[in-house]
Amino acid sequence: MKKTNENSTNINKFISSTGICSRREAEKFILDGKVTINGKPAQLGNRIFEGDIVKVNGQSLKAKPKTLYIAYNKPVGIVCTTDSKERNNIVNAIGHPERLFPIGRLDKPSQGLIFLTNDGDIVNKILRAGNNHEKEYVVTVDKPITPEFIQKMSNGIPILGTTTKKCLVEMVNKTTFKIILTQGLNRQIRRMCEYLNYEVTKLKRTRIMNVHLERLAEGAWRELTDDEMSLINEMTAASSKTEEASKNVQKKTPPKKKFIPKNTDKRFQPKRKKRR
Repeated sequence: MKKTNENSTNINKFISSTGICSRREAEKFILDGKVTINGKPAQLGNRIFEGDIVKVNGQSLKAKPKTLYIAYNKPVGIVCTTDSKERNNIVNAIGHPERLFPIGRLDKPSQGLIFLTNDGDIVNKILRAGNNHEKEYVVTVDKPITPEFIQKMSNGIPILGTTTKKCLVEMVNKTTFKIILTQGLNRQIRRMCEYLNYEVTKLKRTRIMNVHLERLAEGAWRELTDDEMSLINEMTAASSKTEEASKNVQKKTPPKKKFIPKNTDKRFQPKRKKRR
């Protein structure tokens, strides 16, 4: 590849992009002669190309990996964990060269859309239940659905010591319904159905926020588009990055008792009264 400014990065920007310092501090490192490019002293204005070795104080720098956002159509049987001890873990299933981790999870017997990324910040923003981000599912159960079932599922079901939030539930056919949740309780849909004496035979997530599964083949993945990410960032702009529990008033810890050292000098010990 021909070296041009279009496929290169300014030395200051490259150094700061690795996270070790600001651009201004990078400039100072360069002026102090602490930066080399391929073994030669760097100068202000130098450009960094792919394959160049940049060192600061003799230590090689590596640019941060590109931020990735993946949509994956998880098949049944794949486990949403990065634990290498689990043979069917989602990372092995995707086989992406970069280190990714799932945003949330889908149960092993469930299938459909899940995001993976190397951006920890957006994980927190999307996952927080208080942020009300929609997830849509198509669910098949073991017996005919009744209007009463739809009504009860929509208005909230008592599970896990709480009542689920009101949600949209629509009948698709005799044994299949669509449900849109803004919660992410453990095995929520399965538990809701079990409470009403229904068993889930198939559960497929078809949408997360503005991203639809559509024609993504089972077991396939794709990068989210710039338009999709632009809208996700817009939708999560006001989202809390911290656990909801952190919003609660923390219990005040009692003040520590002052440490009063014991007087070990016998001359200053109070005299004990002798027993008569």
